[in-house]
Amino acid sequence: MTAPASGAPALPTRTMTLGMVGLGRMGAGLAARLRKAGHTVVGYDRNPAISDAGSLQELVARLPAPRIVWLMVPSGAITQATIDEVAPLLGAGDILIDGGNSYVKDSIRRANQVGARGVRFLDVGTSGGIWGFDNGFCLMAGGPREAYDHVEPILQALAAEGGYAYVGPTGAGHFAKMVHNGIEYGMLQAYAEGFDLLQSASEYGYDLKQLASLWNHSSVVRSWLLELAERAFEKDPRLEQLEGYVDDSGEGRWTVLEAVERGVSAAVLSQALFARFTSREENPFAMRVIAALRNEFGGHAVKAAEK
Repeated sequence: MTAPASGAPALPTRTMTLGMVGLGRMGAGLAARLRKAGHTVVGYDRNPAISDAGSLQELVARLPAPRIVWLMVPSGAITQATIDEVAPLLGAGDILIDGGNSYVKDSIRRANQVGARGVRFLDVGTSGGIWGFDNGFCLMAGGPREAYDHVEPILQALAAEGGYAYVGPTGAGHFAKMVHNGIEYGMLQAYAEGFDLLQSASEYGYDLKQLASLWNHSSVVRSWLLELAERAFEKDPRLEQLEGYVDDSGEGRWTVLEAVERGVSAAVLSQALFARFTSREENPFAMRVIAALRNEFGGHAVKAAEK
């Protein structure tokens, strides 16, 4: 199976030192890829077993000016609490990067919050999941252009070839990532409904792994997600080991809310979000397909089927 892009981290135009806060699936992958490219990463996590620094204060103290701190923590209250703790430790000219899936309106407010201290804020939508370390991440950066220019060697090392860009002012990075994830909802739902229909046609006895592989050879629906479907069906041909429960982690809801506020039709993306709600009521095959694919590309937790 091939992933969407591949290659070792790009050799940096200059090596840099930064702090990485949050060393979970994504944060650990980001830190490891940066180190592989020659950058210095001081990591902090609430789990002391994987943390380089004993506290945020120690992390910031170990960084040269202008200090760069990259946050890779869950969106919402945890991100806000982390910013509230780290912002007073930073000063004018320092750069704070939020690489998580934060709501764009929160990102704009947080940029103003830290900007009052002279801290430059970048919202960097980060895609690539658990495959990012090997294959590179896709990075959508918003915020002050001069801050982006300063950290570009970091982004270059993290990204797949052609996989990073400055997309606009504050909020642009997280808005782009929000829509990206909304599209992901729709694509997952389309594959899920298609394979649900195929498995319901018991008279044909389809091998779903075979069809996923077949369609990835020059068909118009070929994609990395379809490769991951093939992988999932190889492990569990009828996904019987999974419960058809699929979380919505926020981005899909925010995408629909923005579409409503802006008067933009987003019928497919909206329906894909609502379909996830139905997964909390029963154990449909289509939802098991989505659960399996999310686990394959992002390492998202799945629920085992009850015996």
